[in-house]
Amino acid sequence: MRVLMGLLVATLVTLFAGQAMAQADAQAQKCRQLAGVDFGDIVDAPSSILSATFKGSACEIDGYVQPNVGFALRLPAAWNGKFGEVGCGGFCGAVLPQLCDDMLARGYACLTSDLGHKSTGNDGKWAYNNLQAEIDFASRATHVLAVAGKAIAEHYYSKAPTRAYFLGCSTGGRQGFFQAQHFPDDFDGIVAGAPVSRITGVGMANTWATMAMLKDGKPLFKFDDMTVLHDAVLARCDAIDGHKDGVIDDPRKCTFDAGSLGCMARSTGACFNADQVAAIRKIYGGPVNSKGEKLFAGGQQPGSELDWRVFIATASSAAGVHGFMQDMFRYMMFTPDPGPLWSLKDFDWDKDPPRLALMESLYNAENPDMRKFKARGGKLIAYQGWSDPLILPENVIDFYGLTERTMGGPAATRDFFRLFMVPGMGHCGGGSGPFTVDYLAYLENWVEKGAAPDAVVAKSATAERTLQAYPLPAK
Repeated sequence: MRVLMGLLVATLVTLFAGQAMAQADAQAQKCRQLAGVDFGDIVDAPSSILSATFKGSACEIDGYVQPNVGFALRLPAAWNGKFGEVGCGGFCGAVLPQLCDDMLARGYACLTSDLGHKSTGNDGKWAYNNLQAEIDFASRATHVLAVAGKAIAEHYYSKAPTRAYFLGCSTGGRQGFFQAQHFPDDFDGIVAGAPVSRITGVGMANTWATMAMLKDGKPLFKFDDMTVLHDAVLARCDAIDGHKDGVIDDPRKCTFDAGSLGCMARSTGACFNADQVAAIRKIYGGPVNSKGEKLFAGGQQPGSELDWRVFIATASSAAGVHGFMQDMFRYMMFTPDPGPLWSLKDFDWDKDPPRLALMESLYNAENPDMRKFKARGGKLIAYQGWSDPLILPENVIDFYGLTERTMGGPAATRDFFRLFMVPGMGHCGGGSGPFTVDYLAYLENWVEKGAAPDAVVAKSATAERTLQAYPLPAK
């Protein structure tokens, strides 16, 4: 009897293994056949498949949407019926399939892209007198990728995706905002982190902080200076939220003046000279013109000082933030482009901000009228780190308030749009407090089950905390 049972089990194992191999072979053949399909008839998004290979448990597709929007599309064998698109960062310029790893593991058909050009994340020369590339980067690419990705997935699976979601941070956050505002039919739900919603404002804010770190072309600060400043800010403001944990929950409640660390005010310990104190005040204050008029919402927040090192490290070089901002203004923000001889020190804080308006109209993702997105049931989750040195936190708060006024008040806005401010978090992640949140899971529950996220749980390796949706409930 045992022998018979053993033979039966062995036979079944062999049978199932054979079926699995046959299914894998069928999937591989089906995937390879995609390379021979002409997707040039996708309306508004004519596309070509450059390669299609079945690896592991997914069909890996590389292709482009005409004329130059490169993409990677991953189609899992165990599909959950949903389509996802993941945004890129900086200037984009490279297709990074690994950005789809999380969505692919959940069973999504997932697409990511170079946003219409080839470059590194910090290289802006692709935009030099190249309006088509700028249009793709600003708005077109994200939309046509959604159209093409869903069409290819439908061809492969013989049925259309039941849901579509977008996830992105930084430039990806801007992509998400733009989709909700201008292409409301593309996605059922959007997660937009640290959105570069007004790219010219972000450019001015980062240029302001970078140049404030210099005097006569030389850095005013060393890395350790930021530790001294940060420790002083925490000593004054860490406990204002009721507990000392190295994180300031709402930096707007912190009243700190750099003058308290001036060498004239301190008889012991590290201190800052008059030029350094003035620079710190400028960075907290944010960019202004010669009349003192604000050019962008807010400045660097108390508690973010350790992240200012990004400006110190790059203030006197052509790399990093300095190089990124310089390329942005050289090749993207003005009409005509000033080109490679222009440098950040050439920016005129009185004359140049108005000149940015034309190109800003192309890139801007701050249209608060999202009635169409809301009407079709779309849901939007945004998040922003309070210690983000690159995207000033008060800008997204300002936009959320504008949306409330446009959409009919707080309740009408919360029906489709939730904002989460993350204490201590830097740009898209990192920082002194828990910041990792499974925003996609919260978004799915909201879209598919109607469970609006009043709060989310942020985790780190050692702690977690609950983040309430903005605006925080009155205590």
